Amino acid sequence: MERILAVDDDTGLTELLAEYLQPEGYALEAVHDGESGVERILAGGYALVVLDIMLPGLGGLEVLRRVRRHSQVPVIMLTARRSTADRVMGLEIGADDYLSKPFDPRELVARVRSVLRRVRPGSAGRGPEFLNVDDLLLDAGKRQVRREGEAVDLTTAEFELLRSLLASAGRVVSREELFRSVLEREFSNSDRGIDNLISSVRRKLGPADDGDERIKAIRGIGYLYAHSRSHPSR
Repeated sequence: MERILAVDDDTGLTELLAEYLQPEGYALEAVHDGESGVERILAGGYALVVLDIMLPGLGGLEVLRRVRRHSQVPVIMLTARRSTADRVMGLEIGADDYLSKPFDPRELVARVRSVLRRVRPGSAGRGPEFLNVDDLLLDAGKRQVRREGEAVDLTTAEFELLRSLLASAGRVVSREELFRSVLEREFSNSDRGIDNLISSVRRKLGPADDGDERIKAIRGIGYLYAHSRSHPSR
C-alpha cells in the first residue's frame, strides 16, 4: 500500500480519512503539528502529503516552504473555505492541489488519485515528449522546463498546465478543458484552481522578451499562450 501522510491537528478528520483511503490502497499516517510534519515528510517514504494550513505552532505554509527546499513530494493543501490568499500562496510555494474545508472525504480520495496519476512516469505519454515555444523548452519525459536554458521549478499541477498551454500555443484553451486535463475534475465557476495556477506560472516564467504576458486571459473563454514560433515535437 502507498503511504500518505496527513499533517492536521483534527484527529477526528485524519481518522475518517484513513477509513476512506484504506480501501483504495493507501495507508494513511498522521501527525498533528507542523514541526513533526516537516520531520516526517523529509524522512521520506510517502507518496503524497495532505497538509492543513491552520496548524498549531508552525503553520502549514511554512511547513511547505521548508519541505520544498529539499523535497518535491506531492502536497494537497487543506484550506479554510474563504481563504483565497492562502490558496494562492500555497500554490506559489509548491502545493500540487488544494481542497477547502469542510469537504467530502470522497473528494479528497479523488484528488489523491488525480495528483498521483500526474506525477507517475506514464503521464508523460499524454502529449509530445518535447515542446519548444520561443525561449521555453518542456521535456515531458524528464518533467523539466527550461527558460533560455535555465531550469524553472514547477509543481506537478503547474507543469501540466504549462504543457497543455504550450501544446496549443497560439490557440485559446478553454477553462473547462484545462480543468479536465490538468486538475482532472469537472469545471465549476466557483473553483479558482486553474486561475490560481495561471497566476503562479506567470510569476515563475516572468514576462516574454517584449515585456508582454506569456499567458493571456481571453474573457469568458479561457487562456492562450502567446508565441512567435513553436516546434511541437522532435
